[in-house]
Amino acid sequence: MRKLTRPLLFLLACLVWAACSSTKSLKPGQILYTGAEVKINPDSSGKIDNEKQVKTDLEAKTRPRPNKSILGIKYKLGIYNLAGEPKKPKGFRNWLRRQGEPPVLLNDVKLKYNNDVLSSYLISEGYLQATVTGDTVIKEKKGKAIYTAVTGQRYKINKINFPPDTGVLTKIINANKDKTLLKVGDYYDIDTYKNERIRIDNDLKENGYFYFSPDYLIMQVDSTIGKNLVNVSVKVKDIAPDAGLKPYTIKNINIYPNYSLRRDSTLRKLKPLQYNDFNIYDDRNTFKPRLFDRLVFFQKGEPYNRKDHNQSLNRMVNVGAFQDVRAEFLPVDSFKNNQLDLNIYLTPLKKNSLTFSVTGTSKSNNFVGSEVKVTQTTRNLFRNAEQLDLSVSGGFETQTKGTSLGKNSLSLTAEGKLTFPRFIVPFYKPNSTNAFIPKTIASLSYQMLNRGSEYTLHAFKGQYGYNFKENLYKEHNFNPISISYVSTSFPSDSVERKIYEQNPLLRTTLESQFIIGSNYNFTYTNQMEDSRRNNTYFFGGLETGGNVWGLFTPKDENGQRSIFNRPLTQFIRVEADLRDYYKITRNLIWANRLNLGYGYAYGNSTSLPFVKQFFAGGSNDIRAFPARTLGPGTYKVPDDAIFADQGGDIKLMLNSELRFKIVSVLYGALFVDAGNIWLRKEDLGEPGKPETARLGSGFKLKNAFNELAVGTGAGLRVDVSIFVVRLDVAFPVRKPYLPEGQRWVFDDIAFGNKDWRKQNLIFNIGIGYPF
Repeated sequence: MRKLTRPLLFLLACLVWAACSSTKSLKPGQILYTGAEVKINPDSSGKIDNEKQVKTDLEAKTRPRPNKSILGIKYKLGIYNLAGEPKKPKGFRNWLRRQGEPPVLLNDVKLKYNNDVLSSYLISEGYLQATVTGDTVIKEKKGKAIYTAVTGQRYKINKINFPPDTGVLTKIINANKDKTLLKVGDYYDIDTYKNERIRIDNDLKENGYFYFSPDYLIMQVDSTIGKNLVNVSVKVKDIAPDAGLKPYTIKNINIYPNYSLRRDSTLRKLKPLQYNDFNIYDDRNTFKPRLFDRLVFFQKGEPYNRKDHNQSLNRMVNVGAFQDVRAEFLPVDSFKNNQLDLNIYLTPLKKNSLTFSVTGTSKSNNFVGSEVKVTQTTRNLFRNAEQLDLSVSGGFETQTKGTSLGKNSLSLTAEGKLTFPRFIVPFYKPNSTNAFIPKTIASLSYQMLNRGSEYTLHAFKGQYGYNFKENLYKEHNFNPISISYVSTSFPSDSVERKIYEQNPLLRTTLESQFIIGSNYNFTYTNQMEDSRRNNTYFFGGLETGGNVWGLFTPKDENGQRSIFNRPLTQFIRVEADLRDYYKITRNLIWANRLNLGYGYAYGNSTSLPFVKQFFAGGSNDIRAFPARTLGPGTYKVPDDAIFADQGGDIKLMLNSELRFKIVSVLYGALFVDAGNIWLRKEDLGEPGKPETARLGSGFKLKNAFNELAVGTGAGLRVDVSIFVVRLDVAFPVRKPYLPEGQRWVFDDIAFGNKDWRKQNLIFNIGIGYPF
């Protein structure tokens, strides 16, 4: 560790020195540009609203931008200077120089251009009398630009006039004027005017005005009325073309389901299949005609509207059967009448495809390894855009931490999944009309996990359910039928079998299980909106086991409800995961997560089945503790335990992480994790065997926060968009299993102590961000 630290510290020192001496590489007469400063109304006592934010916005609009810096250190310029002038066209110096930035010079600043840009921005914000003048200040070899903005008073809207009702078009505009974005008393704002034009255009597009454009509208502003007020008049331009001023209806709907440029002329000569309002040109009968009832929302004779246009395109794209989708609206008889022909060109994906993948795996239980997977995909199986996926995979894993260090496992998985692009509900035909395709998914899988001489696990799972996106942000998954069967076998004479028979926790974990239930998940996210300062993600899940089947399954002689001689597992499990991502700057994000879980077992079961329990610790959890070794409660698994995985019925976890860009695709993070798991009831062990008890494992609300574990650390991430490789190092600062009053361990931190590092430093390698 020391051998690696010294070169890194030396490199960092060189970089800081190069950055701090940023002007030494300048040629005579060159001045380093350090940035812009805006002063607003400096000679006036009057202040404008939100002055600090306006100042920030104005400074951000100046060009050029100075060299990038962190804490005042121009690190990019430092890298550039550290590399020096390369003597060869290739090599390390060239690479290092490309990672940096050449100096931004003061003579690159165009004052007049920036004056005009800043003045224009202030005018667009309602400061109609604003003026900006710029100057430069030089000190030694550094210089900055200072812009003085005299804003004057900000104008407000006094009155809004819409065009008089002289026809159908103006009647539509007036009928929706109560939805206007222009409000009396609001400040003049050019962005609001642009958005108002788009709003009116949307209203007209919904009423057939296919060729209308926001550019055909003008907002005339009269600022001469005095008292810093303006009157706004909305008008249709006199030069707007006739085609944009009349509504259009749909005449013919022509669909080409198996289209290609090579067959274009052949397809157009075909006699179409007449189905409802559609003319289908397909001599190969690629798709059943009724599929298009769910994909195309237009009908013959109805006015064009943008909603049907967008929903049709979205559905045809999201159905997953086409590699290219194109909708063409053509005027009938060259604009002489008010009709449009709709031509839909669809190019199908290949019916069959075979994919082969090799992946690296990093799991929360510290198993790392690789997996080979082959998937056969058959599309349009029943000519209704169905998709069948058959996959077989095999993998090898080894455990890198924990009591099972060096243990290996082999896995073999086979899975079949059939997806229908519609709801299939017995005795009911739901009709979904939004832009997203509802899906019915049936799946069946088998997995074999072999842990060498320890045990072999066989898991079967069958599921039938529905996936539905309510809109761009909300997604629902409901599986009314979910069946899982897990069976474990041991070598008859193995040491592991004897341990299994003597260890009640291990028996509970690896016993055969039969779970029949249902589950529902809801997801909300707006992370796709990069323009937001704050993004949110929420996941909520509800899962039940044995509830309905338990009503019809009689009890056996032992008082248990069984199916196929296996006890029926009965439980209710809920989980919520809330995440928030706040952009402090473009390359600095503060990410937070709150994860809560609760499980209630009843009937045959005293606790959640092991595969449904909550766990704490690991690379995506509380990173200062090895995977699945934390808790439950204040219980600590013995260091010599054969089986370390500790599950619980209740979970509380909080994570906070500051993410920042270092250079190129390399990112860093500083984080704090806190949380724990608990059993709903204290584990008192087997009767007569107090050594099997897990004291302190039960949940009590008044003690919960006092039993939280806390860890902190730092990480590096290589983020190339399509995948993220992550390395985190963490250490505990609060250990819940220590006596009260001794759980905070700040005083014990000793990075220079080898034994402390061995016992406390936890390295986590992961794929993707932890949350």
